[in-house]
Amino acid sequence: MSRLTGKVALVTGASKGIGAGIAVALGAEGAHVVVNYASSRDGADKVVAAVEQAGGKAVAIQGHVGKSADVERLFAEAKQAFGTVDILVNNAGVFSFMPIGEVTEDEYHRQFDTNVLGVLLASKAAANQFGPDGGSVINISSVVSRLAPPGSAIYSATKGAVDTITKVLAKELGPRGIRVNAINPGMIETEGTRTAGFIGSAFESQAIEQTPLGRIGKPDDIAPVAVFLASDESRWITGEIINVGGGV
Repeated sequence: MSRLTGKVALVTGASKGIGAGIAVALGAEGAHVVVNYASSRDGADKVVAAVEQAGGKAVAIQGHVGKSADVERLFAEAKQAFGTVDILVNNAGVFSFMPIGEVTEDEYHRQFDTNVLGVLLASKAAANQFGPDGGSVINISSVVSRLAPPGSAIYSATKGAVDTITKVLAKELGPRGIRVNAINPGMIETEGTRTAGFIGSAFESQAIEQTPLGRIGKPDDIAPVAVFLASDESRWITGEIINVGGGV
């Protein structure tokens, strides 16, 4: 039997990148997967097809994680589709690097609303829906929370907040059997990092030089760790920040 047979997983921001990789991996292990997306329905449908090709079941549901009404609807539709959610992967995130002289209120709110408020709202909804056996919350953070590269004041701050939220909620929700952990990837090749111009740039070269394993990561480097944290194999693990960055 697959490790997640009978479980329902909701992955936010799963229409591409790390979220898509995690959604497919969870589906391959037997979970019914809710593929959340904010705007890319085509991307979400492709992920649903990939989950089904891997032998799982999936449904795409739109919703912006930074809006409470969207999050409430997302979880209600997820329950209607597959039943009570057992696993939440808080993956939805946005980023942009800029020097302090270019920081704006709008950019601050754009990143914090998705990266931090989204984690809080989705975790609240999941905690309200998890059954008597508890559940697993997996937050996708980043190594930038401790590396703090120049130009990343807003983004690094959001991920530092995610790390702290992870530890707080692990203590707060632990008595209910709800485990909360974070995965902190290093630089990952995704649609987002390609669009931002990181791939093939000096930034990528520097990242590779700083990584003992000598390369940047791919979504399928992160997905197996998420599967482990979602499964009963990690039943005695909570409040942990797991760096998955090739040693960076």
